[in-house]
Amino acid sequence: MNFFALSAIVNAFTSLILGTLVIFQGRNRTYSTFSLFAFAVALWSIFYFQWQQAGTAIQALLWSRLLMAAAAFIPFFYYHFIVAFLDIERRQRLSVFFGYGFALFFSIASFSPLLVTGVSQKLSFSFWPNPGPLYSLFLLIWFFYVILGTILLFERYHRSQGEIRAQIKLILFGMIVGYLGGATNYFLWYGVPIQPFGNILVSFYVIMVTYAILHHRLFNMKVIASELTVFALWLFMFIRMLLSNSVTEQFINGSFFLVVLVVGTLLVRSVDKEVEQRERIQKLAGDLQETNERQEELMHFIGHEVKGFLAKDEGAFAAISQGDFGVPPDGIKSFVEQALTQSRNSARSVTDLLLASNQKKGTISYVKEPFDLKPLMVEAVGNAKSAAMQKGLSLSFVADDSSYQMSGDKAQISDHVLRNLIDNAINYTPSGSIIISLKKEDRKIIFSVKDSGIGITEEDKKRLFTEGGHGKDSQKVNVHSTGYGLYIAKNIITAHGGTIRAESEGEGKGATFIVELPA
Repeated sequence: MNFFALSAIVNAFTSLILGTLVIFQGRNRTYSTFSLFAFAVALWSIFYFQWQQAGTAIQALLWSRLLMAAAAFIPFFYYHFIVAFLDIERRQRLSVFFGYGFALFFSIASFSPLLVTGVSQKLSFSFWPNPGPLYSLFLLIWFFYVILGTILLFERYHRSQGEIRAQIKLILFGMIVGYLGGATNYFLWYGVPIQPFGNILVSFYVIMVTYAILHHRLFNMKVIASELTVFALWLFMFIRMLLSNSVTEQFINGSFFLVVLVVGTLLVRSVDKEVEQRERIQKLAGDLQETNERQEELMHFIGHEVKGFLAKDEGAFAAISQGDFGVPPDGIKSFVEQALTQSRNSARSVTDLLLASNQKKGTISYVKEPFDLKPLMVEAVGNAKSAAMQKGLSLSFVADDSSYQMSGDKAQISDHVLRNLIDNAINYTPSGSIIISLKKEDRKIIFSVKDSGIGITEEDKKRLFTEGGHGKDSQKVNVHSTGYGLYIAKNIITAHGGTIRAESEGEGKGATFIVELPA
C-alpha cells in the first residue's frame, strides 16, 4: 500500500467517524449538512483508495470516475453547510438549488468521456485519469462554490464576536489547510509534475470543522484530548487491520479494533457526561451569582431609602429635642431623646451594612493624605465621654507629646475605626473603666482600647472580624449590633497597610483591641 492509498484510508475513516459523530448530536440543519459533506469526502476517499489499488486500466478508470462522481457533491455540501451554520439558508436558497443541480449534472457526466476520457501513466502513478472537455468547467464551478462559502464566512467573522467568531476562525483555518491539501490532486490532471502529497490534509479540515460546530466542546481541552486520543487509537487499529498479512492476523487485529471501538466510545461518553454536569453546575453558579447581584442591588436601594427616612426622623427628633419648635412638654423630651438615639443607631446600622457590602465588592475608594492621628483620637474620646458617663464608666486617654503623623483616609479611620472600637468598649462594659492609649514603636503607630467588660472567649475570637460575626452573648448586651463594625474596621485598617487584633483572658475579664498602622 503506497502513501496515497494510505492517505485515502485516513481521510475516509476520519470523515466517516466524525460525520457519524456529528449527525447523532441532534436534529439540526448545520449538523445534517456537515454530515453529508463528511460522508461525501469519505465516499470520495474510499474510491480514491480503490483507484490507487487498481491493477488494470479498466479498473482504474471505473474507480476514478466513481471518485469524480463523489467529488462533484463535496463543494456543494460544504456550501450548504456554511449557509446553514450562518443561518442564511433561506436568503441563499437559489444558490444552494443551483449548487445541487451542478452536483447532479457533473456526477452523471463523470461516467462519460466529458469529464474523464481515460487513464495513463504520470510520474509514479500507472493509471492517472485524463481530463475531458468539461473538466475545467467542473473545477471552475467547484472552486467558485468553495470560495463563495469562504467569503460568507469572512463577512460574518468580521461582524461577530465571542463564541461564533471563534467557531468561524476554526472553520476558516481548517478549510484553508484542507482544501489547499486536496487541491494538490489536480496538478497532474494538467500534466504539472506535482505529487498529491497534500491529500491527507483533507481529514484535518473535517476534524477542525467538527470541533467548531460542536460549540459546547470547542474550548474544552479535556473532551478534545480524550476524543483525539480515542480517535488516534481507532485509526491505528484500523490501519493495522488493513495491513494484516494473513486472514488469522486480520481476524485478530479486527477483533482488537472492535474492542477499542467499544471501549473508546464508552470513554468518550463518560467524559461527555462529566463535562455536561460541570457545565450545568457552572450555569447554576452563574445564575446564582446573577440572582445574588440583583438581590444586592435591591438591598442597596432599600438601604439608601431607609437611611434617607431615618435621616429625616433624626433631624425632626433633634429639632424637637433642641426646642426649635418651642419647649417640649414634660415627659415628651425624654421620649424624643430616646427616639433620637434609636434613629441614630438604626441609621448607623444601615450605613454599616451598605459600607460592608461596598467593601466586599471592592467599590470603596480611600482618599489618603497626611494627618496627625492624636488630635483625631482626642476628638473621638471627647465625643464618647457623654455615653460613658451615662453608664458610670471611667474613660481615659493616654499618649505622650509625640507627633503621630501618618497617611490615610481621615474620615474612614475616624468614623469607622476609632468610633467603632470606643463605642464597642462602652457597649460591652457594664461597669469599670476604659483606657485608650497611643504610642509609637519601630516606625509604627499603635493604639489600643482596653476595657473591663464582658471579655471574649476563644470561640468568639474566631468570629470577631468576620462579616456579620457576633460573639456568643454579644447581642444580649448590645441589641443594636449588626456584627459588621469590626469587619468594616479590619478592612479599612488592612487597606492602610495595618493590622488589628483582639486580646482577652476570657469571659468576664475584659478585652483589649490593638491596632498597628505604619507611621
